[in-house]
Amino acid sequence: MKRSFVVCLIALVSLCLLGNAFAAEKKKLRIGNEGAYPPFNMVNKEGKVEGFDIDIARALAKEMKMEPVFVVQDWDGLIPGLIAKKFDCIISSMSITDERKQKVDFTDKYYLTPARFVAKKGAGFTITKDGLKGKTIGIQRATIHENFANDMFGDVATIKAYATQDEANMDLVAGRVDLVVADATVLEGGFLNTPAGKDFEFIGPDFKDKKWFGEGIGIAVRKGDKELREKFNKAIKAIRANGEYQKINAKYFKFDVYGD
Repeated sequence: MKRSFVVCLIALVSLCLLGNAFAAEKKKLRIGNEGAYPPFNMVNKEGKVEGFDIDIARALAKEMKMEPVFVVQDWDGLIPGLIAKKFDCIISSMSITDERKQKVDFTDKYYLTPARFVAKKGAGFTITKDGLKGKTIGIQRATIHENFANDMFGDVATIKAYATQDEANMDLVAGRVDLVVADATVLEGGFLNTPAGKDFEFIGPDFKDKKWFGEGIGIAVRKGDKELREKFNKAIKAIRANGEYQKINAKYFKFDVYGD
């Protein structure tokens, strides 16, 4: 009787230890993020990152049975940081472009929104070379929008680069630039719908040309990391299918940012 009890006790302890070992083995997923691109990512008062990118990252990590750990990094240091193994992936509204594909691999897109210009209400600018001649355009440095602005209007307008989109927006309010160009959703949610943006409006059409804006927004992983990329692709499909993506989308937007 005593022996049976001891055997059962040993078995129970072994199961507990095994369970703890499995829990401890839950792999951490280190995620690089800028934390300065609302409403997709920003740092809150408690110093933690939040936003659409962050909620999507958590949902994907949960689907992959991994623990997300966020590493805040300046935008132009994200790809170098990934290559240097400071983190395992970048989930920070990064567009999938041929130029970036030379340095990193991308998952399928997890959203796609157009670029647009914003200027003061009634400014009357037309988004053409003649209409922007002599004007100053604010953009975030090292982005697809910088490439677009330079290629399209760099020969007639001054292109002024900033470390963050918020800095470009502040200089628009201060009158130091005439227009800004960025993701339409970012400009709407992070600027036009705030007190600072009340006197400003979208002008001109949507811009979606793949030459500059790529195939949408994807998750960057290190070159050759096929296993992690495929895990992400499966997880993206899963949260789209089970409704988790739509719940996160509705928290931030009134339309489907996944795009066509």
